[in-house]
Amino acid sequence: MIPPIGKILFRHLIKGPHTLRDAPPADPDGVDELARALAERTRNRLGRSLAIREIDAGSCNGCELEIHAVNGPVYDLERFGIRFVASPRHADVLLVTGPVSRNMAEALRRTVEATPQPRWVVAMGECALDGGCFKGSYAVMGGVHEVVPVDLHIPGCPPSPRQILAGLLALLDTASAR
Repeated sequence: MIPPIGKILFRHLIKGPHTLRDAPPADPDGVDELARALAERTRNRLGRSLAIREIDAGSCNGCELEIHAVNGPVYDLERFGIRFVASPRHADVLLVTGPVSRNMAEALRRTVEATPQPRWVVAMGECALDGGCFKGSYAVMGGVHEVVPVDLHIPGCPPSPRQILAGLLALLDTASAR
């Protein structure tokens, strides 16, 4: 027999939240320093905040989970002036995840064309490099570089938030040297 909804709600109100009591350490691997360096290089290079547009070109969503993590409350990139935008017209960086599916190839090309210069295309994850576990599928064109020029590849399956930050920092360091 299923208890009535009132009993379930009352039981959960009495027990309290189901969250962890011990929060993770504040900055175990120097992510704050990495994000500060990224924000400083961004302001030096662009004179303003870095705007990133994420594009899912056919991924399994593993990379998207890490992007949400890096943009969430633990890493909180927005406090360093790094933000994700909804339109490619407002972006500096296109962060492309997944292998490029045949259905997304033209949309990816148009998105790159709609992004103003200077723009950088970053392929994130193993699938974006060469198709990953989807390589050879009839529905996949291959890695991002098969469809549009790529400025940087962030390896990993999926890359951790720290790897994402390090990759963006490397991108700005490389772009400044051009």
